[in-house]
Amino acid sequence: MSRRAALTAMGGVGLTVGAAAGGVVLVGGADSGTATPASAASGTKQPSCVLSPESIEGPYYLDYEMVRRNVTEDRPGVPLILRTTVVDSRTCRPIPKAAVDIWHCDAGGVYSGYDGNTLPGGGGTPPTGTPPTGAPTGPPPGGGGGMHQEPVNDLTFLRGVQLANGHGDAEFATVYPGWYQGRALHIHVKVHIGGKVDPKKQTYTGGHVSHTGQLYFAEDLAEKVAKLSPYKDNTLERVKLEDDFIYQQANSGLLTIRPLHKGRFERGLLATITLGVDPTATPPAN
Repeated sequence: MSRRAALTAMGGVGLTVGAAAGGVVLVGGADSGTATPASAASGTKQPSCVLSPESIEGPYYLDYEMVRRNVTEDRPGVPLILRTTVVDSRTCRPIPKAAVDIWHCDAGGVYSGYDGNTLPGGGGTPPTGTPPTGAPTGPPPGGGGGMHQEPVNDLTFLRGVQLANGHGDAEFATVYPGWYQGRALHIHVKVHIGGKVDPKKQTYTGGHVSHTGQLYFAEDLAEKVAKLSPYKDNTLERVKLEDDFIYQQANSGLLTIRPLHKGRFERGLLATITLGVDPTATPPAN
């Protein structure tokens, strides 16, 4: 069994991973996917390096690869800062310049590029506004497990790419997602390795995908946010984590979240997670 298969198969079991080069021992919980620092011999702290399990890409991925921190555009909702830390699952070291690619639905359950009332699993109000120019219109290469749907418009809200800094951190300004039929609240993520940014177009090109996953939100917070506008206008039944088969299969990807303003979660949230990636891996399209 490969190391990827072995770690994924262990699911929610806590793992202790040794980095032979530096003698560092890190403790990580695969059930949470969050950073769990442990003291090394030098007294420094490092994030968890548990390999993040692969998940399906889903039908709504588009390879626009726009490099931007703020992906909100005109979407209303609770402000959310999403901060990911990408580490090498083999060495526990950060992966600078890893490209983190995210996409998710808005408060009404709609993905940019799609009309939620015309596709399976959609919902909410169709997006409005003037489509931007220069966005690709063709289908993305591979992925989706045969589920990919052709886009019906050129809108781009809640999609973007950020390159990890020297600490492996990549950060986005977005909004708390809504929900649609059959799925719990989630954010899709890919990690690209070895590509580069086109300075004129501000798009990410080249390289390969080493990880495709999904990030999730705890139920207690989801219940509170669902009572706020505009989320309360979404009349579709919200699926809980315990009933989401994709989350249950992965048993990983739960974000650690805290309010940016004490006692006022509706004014903004910070969500963090560590993604353990094998940068040499090129998982098959799922």
